[in-house]
Amino acid sequence: MTNSPNYVTAEGLQNLKDELTERTEVRRVEIAERLHAAIKMGDLKENADYHAAKEDQAFNEGRIQRLEDAILNAVLIDENTPTDRVRLGSTVTIAEVDYEDEEETYRIVGPQEADPGAGLISNVSPIATALLGARVGDVVTAATPGGDIDFKVISIS
Repeated sequence: MTNSPNYVTAEGLQNLKDELTERTEVRRVEIAERLHAAIKMGDLKENADYHAAKEDQAFNEGRIQRLEDAILNAVLIDENTPTDRVRLGSTVTIAEVDYEDEEETYRIVGPQEADPGAGLISNVSPIATALLGARVGDVVTAATPGGDIDFKVISIS
């Protein structure tokens, strides 16, 4: 387990807690019941149900440990930060320099909450790393796996 900070929004922290409760109070019990039923069948070496339940149990317990670690090291993102610069928790609208009519809006969150398809990018992603500290009108260069991309900051909220 790590002791590094896990930056999350209040909503993200609640989601982590809800998932932990689901995994400890519901899934753990379901898996134990499946294991018990599979053991009753006998011959564990050839028992596919038993092996599947053991795999599910190992995955669930690993996820529980990661969730506990994430919650223990949670640092809430202050969602009432000034909007003069891009910060963790900022919602920022950007456009590629040569395509300024194609704006994209992202909220910068911690890695645990990142979901680029939903407009949530990790503060350690190449684009967010380039944007952090920028002001409206600034042009930043993001070193992406596909090469450097220049973005203009359109707005910050």
